Amino acid sequence: MIRTDALDQLPVRTAVPSLERALDERGTAVLCAPPGTGKTTLVPLALAGLTGHGPVRRVLVAEPRRIAARAAARRMAWLLGERPGERVGFTVRGERAVGPSTVVEVVTTGVLLQRLQRDQELAGTDVVIIDECHERHLDADTAAAFLLDVRETLRPELRLVAASATTDAEGWSRLLGGAPVIEASGVSHPVEVVWAPPAGTLRPPHGMRVDPALLTHVAATVRRALAERDGDVLCFLPGVGEIGRVAGQLAGVDAEVLQVHGRAPAAVQDAVLAGSPGGRRVVLATSVAESSLTVPGVRVVVDSGLAREPRTDHARGLGALTTVRASRAAGRQRAGRAGREAPGAVYRCWDRAEDGRLAPFPSPEIKVADLAAFALQAACWGDPDASGLALLDPPPAGAMAAAREVLGAVGAVGPEGRATDRGVRMSRLGLHPRLARALLDGAEEVGGRRAAEVVALLSEEPPREYGDDLAHALRTARRGGDGYAARWRQEVRRLKQALGPTAADRDGPDDAAVGLVVALAFPERVARARGEGAFLMASGTGAELGNGSRLRSAPWLAVAVADRPAHAASARVRLAAVLDEATARAAAGRLSFSGEEVHWAGGDVVARSVDRLGAIELAVRPLREPAPDLVRGALLDGLRREGPGLLRWTRDAGQLRLRLAFLHRVLGAPWPDMSDGALLDRAGDWLEPELSRARRRSDLARIDAGQAVRRLLPWSTGDAARLDELAPERIEVPSGSRIRLEYGGEQPVLAVKLQELFGLGETPRVAGVPVLVHLLSPAGRPAAVTADLASFWREGYKGVRAELRGRYPKHPWPEDPAKAEATRFTSARLRRG
Repeated sequence: MIRTDALDQLPVRTAVPSLERALDERGTAVLCAPPGTGKTTLVPLALAGLTGHGPVRRVLVAEPRRIAARAAARRMAWLLGERPGERVGFTVRGERAVGPSTVVEVVTTGVLLQRLQRDQELAGTDVVIIDECHERHLDADTAAAFLLDVRETLRPELRLVAASATTDAEGWSRLLGGAPVIEASGVSHPVEVVWAPPAGTLRPPHGMRVDPALLTHVAATVRRALAERDGDVLCFLPGVGEIGRVAGQLAGVDAEVLQVHGRAPAAVQDAVLAGSPGGRRVVLATSVAESSLTVPGVRVVVDSGLAREPRTDHARGLGALTTVRASRAAGRQRAGRAGREAPGAVYRCWDRAEDGRLAPFPSPEIKVADLAAFALQAACWGDPDASGLALLDPPPAGAMAAAREVLGAVGAVGPEGRATDRGVRMSRLGLHPRLARALLDGAEEVGGRRAAEVVALLSEEPPREYGDDLAHALRTARRGGDGYAARWRQEVRRLKQALGPTAADRDGPDDAAVGLVVALAFPERVARARGEGAFLMASGTGAELGNGSRLRSAPWLAVAVADRPAHAASARVRLAAVLDEATARAAAGRLSFSGEEVHWAGGDVVARSVDRLGAIELAVRPLREPAPDLVRGALLDGLRREGPGLLRWTRDAGQLRLRLAFLHRVLGAPWPDMSDGALLDRAGDWLEPELSRARRRSDLARIDAGQAVRRLLPWSTGDAARLDELAPERIEVPSGSRIRLEYGGEQPVLAVKLQELFGLGETPRVAGVPVLVHLLSPAGRPAAVTADLASFWREGYKGVRAELRGRYPKHPWPEDPAKAEATRFTSARLRRG
C-alpha cells in the first residue's frame, strides 16, 4: 500500500509536473532541490508512474555511493509499502535486489558505466537520473557523457535528468543541450553556527594522515554538543580510521555511538538510517552523510572540517583518496543536516576567519585524480582521447598521457589507443587497470583464487596491524574476524566469479604467489636489496624497511605501497612481498634492457655492456670498443650538462664568442646565436670533425674553441669579412692607443685613461651602439663611467678634475678637455714632444 501521506509531505512534489513537461518537450532536465525535499525518492517513483498517474516507465537512478543507493531503494520501497526487489530494486558491487516486476532500479555510477559498456542502448530503460551530480565524481561525469552520446546517436528518446541539491545548474544545462532547469524549494529550519576551533597549532593533513590532536578536539566537541544541545549528534570525519579513533575516545558517553561509512556492514547502515526507538545517538560519518541520506533525529552537527578527495597516489601508482580541507559548499551541506527536521546547530572545528579561505567547491575529480580507469572506459567506448565526450571539464593532457602509458604497458590498449579485447575484459572487472592486469595474468600463474586474494588485498589496503609483509597479511585476512577481513572475503568472491570457471585454483607457497601478483601490478617497484634493509626499486627510487620488518633479509621485494616523506632520500616501504630474481625478471620484463650503454656520468664518458631491470643493474662489463655514434651522443650530453666550457677557450676565443653574440643581438641574421643551447644544436656545423674523433673528456679539452667557432661566421654571404669593422677587437682612441673592447654586457665597454680621450667630442659607436666608456685615472683606477662623452666633458669632468688634479699633478688637467690634446704621458713628457 502506497504511503500517500508521506509522499504528500515531500516538497519536491510541486516541481514534478514541470519536470515531466520538460522531459516530454526536451528529453533532458536539470533538477535542483535542497536536501530533504524528496528528489531522490519521490521523483524516480513519479517518473516511473508508480505514484498513481502517468504511464509506467523503467527508471534507472545512479548514486555516487553504495550506501546511498541501498538507502534510496529501501526508502522508495517503503513508500510503496514493499520490500526492495519488487517494483523498486538496487544493484551495487557485490549485492543485487532486483526482480521481474522492478521498474525503478538504483545503481552506483560505477555499475551504470559497466552496464553502458555492455549495452550502449540501455535497452528497456526509459529514464536515467544522475543524482548528486554536484559532487563531480569522475564516474558520474563519465556516465553523463556516455548517456549524452547515446541520446545523440542511438536513442534520442532516452530521458536524462541531472539532479542535485546544489550544483552548477547553468553548466549542466549547457552540457545537456540547453536542458530546462527545474528548481524545487525545500523546508529548512534555522541552524546556529558555533565556531569551535582547537586551542594551539595543529599539523595540517598530509596524505591520509590527520593530527591526533584534532581528533581529540573533535571528540571533546561532541561531548560538549551532547551537554549543550538536545537531539542526536552527527559528526563528520574524513575517513574510517578517524571514525574509529574518535569512537574510542567517546567511550562512556551517555549515548549510542554508531559509525557510518561505505565499508560499514549493511545492517549497521540500515540501523542508523532507520532512527532510534529511544535514547540519544552519536553518528560518526564520512561525507557519505552529506547528501542522499537522511539520518533521523539529528539536531546537532559536529564538523571536523576535513574531507577526502581523489588524487593520484604515487605511493601505489593508483587512484586514491587524500585528506583535504572541506570546501565551503561541503560545509553548507553538512550544516544543513542539523536543520532537516527542526532547528539545530553546527559546531565547526575551525575559526570564522579561516572559513573565508576555504575553497568554494570540491575539485572536480577529473582534474585531480588518476585517469587510467577513465582512459580505459573512454577507449572501450571508442573515444581513446575523450575528445568527443561531452564533459564539464576536459581531462588534463598530462594525466591522460600518463594514463595511456599505463594502459599500453598492461596491454589494455593498442598502439593507436584503441581498447584491445584484453582491455575490454579488464574494464569489466571493476578494478584499476594495474590490478586488473595482476588479476588476469596472476590467475594463469598462481591460480584464480590466490590471484583474487592478493588483488583484494591491494584494492583496499589492510590495517596497519596486519604488518608490512603482504603474505603475512594474506594469512591474517583468511583467519580474521574483523570488518576488513569480512570485506576482503566478499571482494575475493566477486573477483573469483569475475574470472570465471577457467581460472583454476593451484597449490603452492603463499610468499611466491603474493610476490608475483604484486610485481605484475607494480613492475616498476620490484626492488633489489643493497644492504641494511635498503633496496633500490626498478623505478630508480631507493626504498627502506622499518627496523622491525621481517622482510629486511629478503634479496628481492615486490613493493606494493611506499611513501616518501618530505626531504627524505628514500621511500618508506609500507607493504611488500618477498620476490626472487627470476620472478622479478618475468613480471617486469618490459623494463629489461641488455646491450651497450654509453653515457656521460661522473664528468666523463662511461662505456659498458649492461643487463638492467629498470634502474637495477644485474650485470655490468666494460665496453672496450663502443660505437662511435654512441660516444658522440655521450659527449654531446656532457656538453649540454656542463656547457661548452669543456672545450679549450683562450682569451681571444672567448672574446670572439662575445663579439659574435653582440652582433647577433644587435643585427640578427646572418650573425650566429652564441648561446650554449644554440651552439650545441649546431654542434655538427662547428665541432666537426674534432667531435667525431673525440672519445673522452680530455679529447674535448684539446679542441680549439676559437678555431671551431670561426666555422659559424657567415662566410657564404661575405659578411664574415666585416667582423672587425662591425665588432672590432680593439678601437683606436685620440692618443693613438689601440684599446681592447669588452663585449660581455649590453654595450661594449671601453676602459681607457681619461687623458687619452681629450679632444674626442662624441662617444665611439660599434655597429651603431654607443660604447660604455670607463674613464680611468692616470693610475688606471675607475674615475667615471659614461655613454655620452660630450655631456661628460660639459658636466662631469669638472668634478673629476677637482678631485684628481691634486693627486696626479704631473698629468694634464685642462679646463676645456674637448679642445685639449690627447696623451698617454705626463705634462712634462707632452711638452718635450
